[in-house]
Amino acid sequence: MKNLVITTIIALSLATSSCSWFKKDKPNPDANYDETVLPNGPDMVSTEPVVPMENADGANSGLNVASQEELISVAGDRVFFGTDRSDLTPEARATLSRQASWLQQNQNVNVTIEGHCDERGTREFNLALGERRASAVKSFLIEQGVAASRVNTISYGKEFPEFLGSAEDAWSKNRRGVTVVN
Repeated sequence: MKNLVITTIIALSLATSSCSWFKKDKPNPDANYDETVLPNGPDMVSTEPVVPMENADGANSGLNVASQEELISVAGDRVFFGTDRSDLTPEARATLSRQASWLQQNQNVNVTIEGHCDERGTREFNLALGERRASAVKSFLIEQGVAASRVNTISYGKEFPEFLGSAEDAWSKNRRGVTVVN
């Protein structure tokens, strides 16, 4: 009887511990992330450029940082939207015209348009709105002569705010479309 109890306890311990490593290694897409533990504090997520990592042989990992930095300096990499809107403002059109010119000069560059929203609204609503925003940017670039095959879109909804806060100054900066060099 005593051996049965000990065997049961050992089996339960092994089962519990073997499942815990599995859960830790996989991110939970439905998790609510605590905004207070961000490395730069609660006011802003870092906007520092990503530096490419080198492989063991010293080769670049493939991230085209120079092209992203060039896009930002020449044309800007983001446009902003009104509340619950996906139409392009005159300022957005001017930025996207510069982006289209830059892309036409750099035919080897492909981009992904990220659609973002502020924190208000449901996850589903914001994912759909982010997709409409990214599609509006893509459509404008295509109208300006950029090949559709060079432009991808993705919606992040409200999942990756650039500025944290529950006021219009933060919300207006999070309602954006960002052009990212692939």
